[in-house]
Formats: sequence, structure tokens, C-alpha cells
Amino acid sequence: MRNNRRVVVTGLGALTPLGLSVEETWGGLLAGRSGIDRITLFDPSSYSVQIAGEVKGFDPQNYLDAKETRRMARFSQFAVAAARMALKDAGYTPPREEADQVGVVIGTGIGGGLTEAEEAHLTLLEKGGRRISPLFIPNLMPNAAAYQISYLFGLRGYNATVVTACASGTQAIGEATKVIRDGDAEAMLAGGSEAALCELGLAGLLAMRALSSRNEEPAKASRPFDKERDGFVAGEGAGILVLESIEHAVSRGARIYGEVLGYGVSADAYHVTAPEPSGMGAALAMQRALQHAHINPEEIDYINAHATATPLGDVAETVAIKRVFGEQAYNIRVSATKSMIGHLIGAAGAVEAIASILSIRDQIIHPTINYTAPDPECDLDCVPNVARRAEVDKVLSNSFGFGGQNASLVLGRYQE
Repeated sequence: MRNNRRVVVTGLGALTPLGLSVEETWGGLLAGRSGIDRITLFDPSSYSVQIAGEVKGFDPQNYLDAKETRRMARFSQFAVAAARMALKDAGYTPPREEADQVGVVIGTGIGGGLTEAEEAHLTLLEKGGRRISPLFIPNLMPNAAAYQISYLFGLRGYNATVVTACASGTQAIGEATKVIRDGDAEAMLAGGSEAALCELGLAGLLAMRALSSRNEEPAKASRPFDKERDGFVAGEGAGILVLESIEHAVSRGARIYGEVLGYGVSADAYHVTAPEPSGMGAALAMQRALQHAHINPEEIDYINAHATATPLGDVAETVAIKRVFGEQAYNIRVSATKSMIGHLIGAAGAVEAIASILSIRDQIIHPTINYTAPDPECDLDCVPNVARRAEVDKVLSNSFGFGGQNASLVLGRYQE
């Protein structure tokens, strides 16, 4: 980040397995409630894994008209809905004269790829290629959500899509922050969206042997840092933040949640799905985020961990945190949002950034639920099972994606 222009968070929007709003999601996280249950979007009976974190009760026509709804993939519908919420929360309707200075960066791991391809392939087999929808390719594109947001809200500024698997949402927020800091925008809508819960997606993840198979106890399936963890639980949803230059936010009298202080990115250069065991790549992302924030490691009060509940991943993240923080690592609270909502892939980091911001606002840290059997290799303070009141001024939020792509954010309390 090349200059000192400050970037603040003024609006939040989210759809998650815990609810159709930020506050509903946050309430569920603080209560330690799981949003994971048996899959209803399709019949999973023939598969060994039948659970996921679905967004329940979502009606796109609460956010879009009927024509717009028909012309969008589910992940784009999620993104637009969360963006609308975030703008309303920010009290900001970008005026026409500012449209060139308001942009969009959306992260997604899969976009409309799996769900749209599955539906089109069935049409191809049953009715022939001539019956494929003309919207198939536009809805398939990962950049469809960023397009739809810019189109519907008339935002002509910087526009981009980040596709770095599970790091996408975090990286989108970081890249949008850089755009504002570089003076290329005054405000940005940034975050992530994912809706890849379909039969094809489940089959693919099962082939990777990445998922928890606790079908009998869905709410207890996602177990980050617990010795009995057996894989992640797939989820869907969206999280969008309104970011503004401090000058722009103050000039319009905006309510400010917090500030994006730092952002770091790295690559493991190791394996397409497995984490690098020494934690070197993940540690580098964290170190760069701290350096960009111009703070020392001991200033971090809380880490919102990537923590997917995979046997290798949680150990690698623990090792990486110790690499960065040394003995101080044992004094930092570390909790896992995914224990309650599952892994939202490209939306995960954005929703976790929202949880981090709200931890600062409310001075409370949500728990890591389903923690019953301590793992000596994951021996940090994971805030087990019950939310904890704490002084939270600075938070590190981690996202580590397939392909060894790592991204970290430092978020802090706003100070005039």
C-alpha cells in the first residue's frame, strides 16, 4: 500500500447459514448456534455426506424484481442482496455525480460455475444444445456478481473480481482498500459471494475427501481445532462491506465501524489443496498485513482464524500463528467462524471480516463451538464454546485458499 490514505468501514451486509442479515448472523455467532443441517437444495441421499450450511429462507425478490431475479445466478443474487444491505446500513446512496468514484471488488471461488454448468448439462442431455439459455455463459462468469452490482447501483468506478478460492473474500477487501488508498476511488463495495451447493459440487468435494461426514449430528460436524475434527462443512452465502476514504466518510457524517489497517498476500508454492506444513506462506501473509498496518504483533488482540476443521489445515495455521507471534501467540484469542456456518469458500473471508469488525464494535469474541477434545498440536486459546468479553482494538483475519493462496487483513478500532 503506497500512501497513507485511511480507509474505513461504514456499511455491512450479509446472508449466511445463520440468517438473512448481519445482526441475525452476529447474534447466532455470539450464541454459539450452528447453521449447518441436512441439505435441502437437492437430494443428497446417495452420498456419504448429506450436510451443508445453506442460506435458509432466501427470496431474491425481496431484493430484486422478477426479471432481475431470472437473469442472475444464485451467487449473484446473494451478492446484490448483501450489497443492498451494506449500502442501506452505510446510509449511502451513491449520487450520480460520484458514480465514477465508487467501485466494486467481489471475491468468489467458483461463481456460478458449478450450479449453472450442472443445470445446463442436464438441459443439454434432456433437450439438446439448442435449448441452452442465452444467459448460461453470462451467469457462469465469476465476474457476474461484480457486474450486477455495478449495473444495478450505477457504479462506474474501479471494478474487479478476485478468484483465489477460499482467500477470495479477504483478498477482495484488501484490493478494494488499495484502490481507495491509491486515490482511484472514494468508496468501494467489497466482499465475497458463493453459492456452489449442488450435486456436482458435493461430488467433487467428496472426491477430494475434504468434508466432514457427521451426517447424524450436523450441528456438531464442523470442529475447528478439536482433536476429532474430520473435515470441513461446505456452505454458501455472501458478505459485503462499504469501504470509504476517511475524508469521504467524515464529509457525509457516516457512522464508522472501524478501519482497514493492513493487508497481506502470499503463496505457499507447495500443493494445490494441502497447506504447507511449516506455515511459512501463511505466516508471510500475516507478517505483511502487520507491516502494512505499521503495528507490532503484540498489538493484535484477536485472530479470526481460517480454521476449516481439516486435520492438516488447523495444525498448519497454528504453526503459522506461532511463527509470527512467538510466545505471544498463547495470549491471543483465536476463534473460528466456520464452526457455526461452515466454509463459505469465496465468501468466507468477507463474512469473517464482518465478524471481526463487530468484535471491535461490541468488545466480544464469538466462540469456536464443538470444541470438546483438545488437540496438543492446536494448543492456542480458541475461545471454546462460549463467547467471551474482551478488549478488542485490533483484529487479524486470516484466509488460506486452495492453490496455497493466502490473504490476511488487520482491522482496527476507528480513532479520529
